[in-house]
Amino acid sequence: MKPEDSASIKEKKVISIGTVRELTGLSERQIRYYEERKLIFPARSGSGIRKYSFSDVERLMDIANQMEEGVQTHEIRREWKKKEKASEDWKKQMLKGQIQAHFKNNKQ
Repeated sequence: MKPEDSASIKEKKVISIGTVRELTGLSERQIRYYEERKLIFPARSGSGIRKYSFSDVERLMDIANQMEEGVQTHEIRREWKKKEKASEDWKKQMLKGQIQAHFKNNKQ
């Protein structure tokens, strides 16, 4: 298996809410609440059944740990948005550097 395959497997939305409940120890009500608060984004099957990924399970565990520490859902969402923006900015800088290096090397 290639490294990129494991990343795509981790993101596949194939896990039912019942299995997520068993894996995380959270109730279905808690899981749905985190979805309502825009902290988790399950896929929906044609019949409307929620499907989660392994990444979603990890995220739910992180949410539960932070909630136990007294962090509010809006604070969790704000921090994740900051991290996502920083990651996007970093990717843009890397791409910009690669493009500049490519054109610099081709001119020589």
